[in-house]
Amino acid sequence: QVQLVESGGGLVQAGGSLRLSCAASGRTFSRYVMGWFRQAPGKEREFVAGISGSGGITITNYADSVKGRFTISRDNAKNTVYLQMNSLKPEDTAVYYCAADTSRTGYASRGSMAYDYWGQGTQVTVSS
Repeated sequence: QVQLVESGGGLVQAGGSLRLSCAASGRTFSRYVMGWFRQAPGKEREFVAGISGSGGITITNYADSVKGRFTISRDNAKNTVYLQMNSLKPEDTAVYYCAADTSRTGYASRGSMAYDYWGQGTQVTVSS
């Protein structure tokens, strides 16, 4: 069983920055593929960013809408994955979820069905 707890959400003006954190339980965190997803009101949950598990070079991937503005990273010593969000836009407003894919170690899937553990979500609101 893996528990994920997000933090760092809040209200920020357009152009501002936030850093989300996701603390994970589990002795083998470094092996998990980790992802960030978001869901805005009335919309489906969408992939934001992913980072590969251990086993060589770290691979990250991003949704086109956040590429160049958001950065995903992980600190395996702290069992934590981060999402640094810069140049925030009102359309980034959503509940952000951290997710773990414990069955893979490579490239992070963009599909939510690949992830078997989810956090409770943290609200990010960007005002114009």
